[in-house]
Amino acid sequence: MHKMCVMGVRTSWRTVADGEFFCPDCGGDRNYLRRTGRRRLTLLGLPLLSRGAAGPVLECSACRGHFGPDALDHPTTLRFSAMLRDAVHTVTLALLAAGGTSSRAVRDTAVDTVRAAGFADCSEDELLTLLAALAADTGRLTGTYDAVTGGHCGHQGLDPCGTALAIELHEALEPLAPHLAPAGREALLLQGARIALADGSYTPAEREVLSTVGSALTLRPAEINRLLAAARTPS
Repeated sequence: MHKMCVMGVRTSWRTVADGEFFCPDCGGDRNYLRRTGRRRLTLLGLPLLSRGAAGPVLECSACRGHFGPDALDHPTTLRFSAMLRDAVHTVTLALLAAGGTSSRAVRDTAVDTVRAAGFADCSEDELLTLLAALAADTGRLTGTYDAVTGGHCGHQGLDPCGTALAIELHEALEPLAPHLAPAGREALLLQGARIALADGSYTPAEREVLSTVGSALTLRPAEINRLLAAARTPS
């Protein structure tokens, strides 16, 4: 026998926006409706007294689940891929700026790293052009960039990473770090280490860049030192 609900609370929803998000329940990118509502006390199914506002919530178009607006803090799969690709690109440029580009092995490793990250058409000329543009932007690189030798004429007392370049590393890596598993953060640091080590040992400037990368990825100094030491040991 079906029992009638005499009294209850009903929410009347209104859609105010829409978009795409990473649905926690579906585990993938989905469309959503951003909804607000009003709760009303009902008697025999008829709305009576207002019980206040409801929401806002994000309603998944696929599973119809409701989530708080903070679900938008998690990037979509497409956005996450772009963030990771851009982070690798920024780390690569920072290491080339710190260590120079005179070594063929370094240039090849840098190009391979950026291509593997998603810039499939990246070329050596493209990286060198970007690096020269960074060098022309006052304050981004230490000293004067030599386009012929691919090296830098450093000045005593300047930040080897370059203040503006260090800021760019933090801007590229800090939003990404919360969405990477520990192994992913370590892998990103090690990619940079392989570029630095392609022509031998770390230079002080390369070491500082890698420390900045590790810090932006929320790795502890001891972890950074362990990973950089491990990268120097042939497997």
